[in-house]
Amino acid sequence: MRKIELPPFAYPLDPALHLVCGADEAGRGPLMGSVVAACVCLDPQNPIEGLDDSKKLPEKKRDALEPLIKERARAWGIGQCTSAEIDSMNILNASLEAMRRAYFAMRKMLGRECELLLVDGNKTPKELPLACQAVVKGDARVQEIAAASILAKVCRDREMYELDKQYPAYGFAKHKGYPTKAHFEALKVLPVLPCYRRSYGPVREILEARGEL
Repeated sequence: MRKIELPPFAYPLDPALHLVCGADEAGRGPLMGSVVAACVCLDPQNPIEGLDDSKKLPEKKRDALEPLIKERARAWGIGQCTSAEIDSMNILNASLEAMRRAYFAMRKMLGRECELLLVDGNKTPKELPLACQAVVKGDARVQEIAAASILAKVCRDREMYELDKQYPAYGFAKHKGYPTKAHFEALKVLPVLPCYRRSYGPVREILEARGEL
């Protein structure tokens, strides 16, 4: 299959002259855990080599880039929505809300408003005090979004490792909550923990079969 080349992104505002930040999330697909978003305002005078879509980077590379992003960026922030919030507002709205929270966390560190927020995907968070633009495949085309995707992914994976220590039988460290065969096999015999997204079809079916919903 021929690789599709994405067109270079044309910034509406020059990041060298304006405060431009990027946001992305991690964890829309898993059956459990929070959806985690990050927002990053990079410093053009302090570039970071190797930024890319977090899904394209091996875990060791993401882990190496995370502290560099936090050290060299002008500001960064993390926002989350819990599994209960996802069940309440649906995963799309929860993802956008997590990005909104990430922006305000970043703004607190920066100490002032940014002028433009670039968001991965085709929708933007609401109720933000700045211009927003959605960028399809933004995590592969926009450095600010790539940096945010790395922070969000590393943060969520770290939370999966912590849950794995508490509940080793579920295999969270391996499948990160995604609906893998091993994950389903574990759920057949183990309780559905409070961290699961009860509105997700596979989880709801298990709860209904057990008379717990």
